[in-house]
Amino acid sequence: MAPAASRRSRRRVRSSARPGTWSRSAEDWWWERLAPRGSGYHLLQTDSMLLVMPGLEPSRARPHRRATRRAPRPLARSCTATAKLRARPRPEPTPEPGPDAGWGDRIPVEVLVQIFELLVASDGPVPFLGRAARVCRLWHEASSHPALWHTVTLSPPVVGRAAKGSLKAEKKLLASLEWLIPNRCSQLQRLTLIHWKSQVHAVLKLVSKSCPQLTFLKLSDCHNVTADTLVMLAKACCHLHSLDLQHSMVESTAVVSFLEEAGLRMHKLWLTYSSQTTAILSALLGSCCPQLQVLEVSTGMSCNNTPLHLPVEALQKGCPQLQVLRLLNLIWLPKPCVRGVAPGPGFPRLEELCLAGSVCTFVSNDVLARLLHGSPNLRLLDLRGCSRVTPAGLCSLPCQELEQLHLGLYGILDWLTPVKEGSSLLTQKWHHTLRELDFSGQAFSENDLERALTVFSGSTGVLRPALCSLNLRGTRVTPNTVSCVISSCPGLLYLNLESCRCLPRGLKRVYRGLEEIHWCLEQLLTSPPSPR
Repeated sequence: MAPAASRRSRRRVRSSARPGTWSRSAEDWWWERLAPRGSGYHLLQTDSMLLVMPGLEPSRARPHRRATRRAPRPLARSCTATAKLRARPRPEPTPEPGPDAGWGDRIPVEVLVQIFELLVASDGPVPFLGRAARVCRLWHEASSHPALWHTVTLSPPVVGRAAKGSLKAEKKLLASLEWLIPNRCSQLQRLTLIHWKSQVHAVLKLVSKSCPQLTFLKLSDCHNVTADTLVMLAKACCHLHSLDLQHSMVESTAVVSFLEEAGLRMHKLWLTYSSQTTAILSALLGSCCPQLQVLEVSTGMSCNNTPLHLPVEALQKGCPQLQVLRLLNLIWLPKPCVRGVAPGPGFPRLEELCLAGSVCTFVSNDVLARLLHGSPNLRLLDLRGCSRVTPAGLCSLPCQELEQLHLGLYGILDWLTPVKEGSSLLTQKWHHTLRELDFSGQAFSENDLERALTVFSGSTGVLRPALCSLNLRGTRVTPNTVSCVISSCPGLLYLNLESCRCLPRGLKRVYRGLEEIHWCLEQLLTSPPSPR
């Protein structure tokens, strides 16, 4: 049966093949697929199935082909060929295009000094010029030019909180300044000393000997500043006209002695209010500084509740050239005006008046009139926190070209009645010149704010409004009013709408730049009104 069955299967395979072609039998196919040569398996064919069984004979071992592959290849090239390859010259690499490596040696010193001036103007001479001097001789020559050392700020390194560590750091820095100031700072004009505790006199002594062109001196958080130190500096530096003593421990006698020596040429003076400020102001009232243009008195880090009594008319006579007056965060009381006495001469050149404060203030319409009745050139008026001033009192001022008006309130006292009407009087008077307007915290009604801000939409053509900053934080401004202001003021770059209860949610924030302000306008025009 087996030979006959095998013959029948072979005939079936041959009959399925095309005539003239040869077809492998099923046995040959299974043999190649399931039992490769040398695997040790045998095929048994029956009538109904084909079985693959392991053979009994040992399989032949496969030859190790990897060993022959990994054998080292013989050298195909002779020694002469290798020598020829080594003797062949290699092509030189082409240089990559880039900046000229020698430009620093050929640039003129004058041009290099002008480049350094741009860096010094933004970051100061220290420590840039000291590092640039180590690059090469040309940079050392350019960095040592005295014109680059016209503004210097000196501060001892922070070694630690201990006083001994700061004293050692000051002495170490002073040793380097003994060479630096005479050799570099012959044209020094502006000097700032910060956090000097004990060596202020030694530093200013070096400056007085080597810096005759000094015009500005600032002492911030400096101690042990004596009268001899300031008088010595005033005598040596005949061009010194600006002195900033804010946040420094300086005795009033030292400041008065300095003003007596250099008062005739003083232009700017910054002071921190203390119990000794009265003596300094008395010297100013006595016309020791007739050319004074800037006077600023502010409180230090700790608020001083002692009121300052300032005679307004006497200050106008003592400082007739005053252009900037700042009394910041002070509780000051103007001395009462005597009846029957003519008003003071005023400040005819005053351009900036800042009376901002977060404490109780006694600035009223009458006090403001006494200060500004002779100031037609006023450009900036800062009355933040002055809740006693009303729009009607502001409209009576003689200034006609006010550019910055700040009337923000930080909080309204319970015993003061907030002003709810009159904002339109301010915009009608100064809408053609106002660049910054601050109504934050004011209690003006919705209709009053609408009448005040829609004034800017009446300007057309060349007289378009110049408003670029508007602060309406905490007011009752409406969406229609805000949309009108944005559409009428194309130069608006700052808009504060925080805590505005009448605006939709999501829009009560600060907007900076044209893109954000235009986005706010689109939202106000497209969004439906939301509940307050």
